Amino acid sequence: MRTNDAQMLVLCALTDGPLHGYAINAAIEQVSGHRLGPGSLYGALARLEAKQLVKPLEGKGRQRPVCLTPAGRELLEQEALSMARLSGRVFESAVPDEISYLDRLAATDTARSYKSVMLHALDARPGQTVLDLGCGPGTDLSTLAKAVSPSGRVIGIDSSQKMVEQAQRRTEGLSAVEVQLGDIHTLPLEDGGIDRARTERVLQHAADPARALAEARRVLRPGGRLVMGEPDWDSLTIDYPDIEVSRAYTRHVTDKVVRNGVIGRQLARLAPDAGFAVLAVVPVTSVFRDVQAADQVLGLQRNTERAVSAGYLSALASQRWLDHLATGPFFAAVTLHVVVAEATS
Repeated sequence: MRTNDAQMLVLCALTDGPLHGYAINAAIEQVSGHRLGPGSLYGALARLEAKQLVKPLEGKGRQRPVCLTPAGRELLEQEALSMARLSGRVFESAVPDEISYLDRLAATDTARSYKSVMLHALDARPGQTVLDLGCGPGTDLSTLAKAVSPSGRVIGIDSSQKMVEQAQRRTEGLSAVEVQLGDIHTLPLEDGGIDRARTERVLQHAADPARALAEARRVLRPGGRLVMGEPDWDSLTIDYPDIEVSRAYTRHVTDKVVRNGVIGRQLARLAPDAGFAVLAVVPVTSVFRDVQAADQVLGLQRNTERAVSAGYLSALASQRWLDHLATGPFFAAVTLHVVVAEATS
């Protein structure tokens, strides 16, 4: 809604039923983050009543409740349709192709930042064998090949045939790179033959992260290094006047959208149980100031709709939330943890 319009704010506040002046202002504060001054509030009410968009009910003075008229509700519905069209221009409604999504993410400043930290921590050297667990469409295989060539070897493993075929096409001219179809829970590799291994945003989706870590330890030589870059979705913060709506959105993402929503914070505990010594944990916080850039990573509208279906948000709260994100100054942040671990003997 046009949250800078006092009359529209009053109409929004009355959506759920009659309210008197103080309660109207409390509802406005919940939606917009600020209250109207007494002159603005009662001036807006007088103009709305003159337009027959609201009407007073029985009561005395400023405690007299006010409700929407049919004309007022129709105006709100028209405004909602207008904002829905705006949201449709701002937010993606369709789920993007998985390869396109990964390519788009890899091209962002966000991904470049944590990939740089991971590459430095991996410390891959010429002649070594490096394993990319969940290599996807081969985004990082050429970079790894450059680090270990000419005498080294890079192995990419992914459980998706589509990803493996794409990675093979992209690395066709790189003799050091081999891409295999496989499950990170049961790697098709011999014990102790890997010098370096990495996993990026993969363990958050793994059926059994502890088992995947045990497999990584099995194939790494003693002293070999595993670098993991995994998000903590419970750290997701999106600025909105009603903080409980933001918290509900984040809870839904953490609880329902991502299988292992807080794996980033858990790795330093899980890795020692799998036979690793944790050398470092480096938090990398991504900040978004552009709503469309954030939407390409976070899927704001899609996940808001899912949050409504799952009971985390009401339909009205979700529409107000999306309207605000689409039209106001935007801020969001989420932290990914880069965990550096060494295989113990």
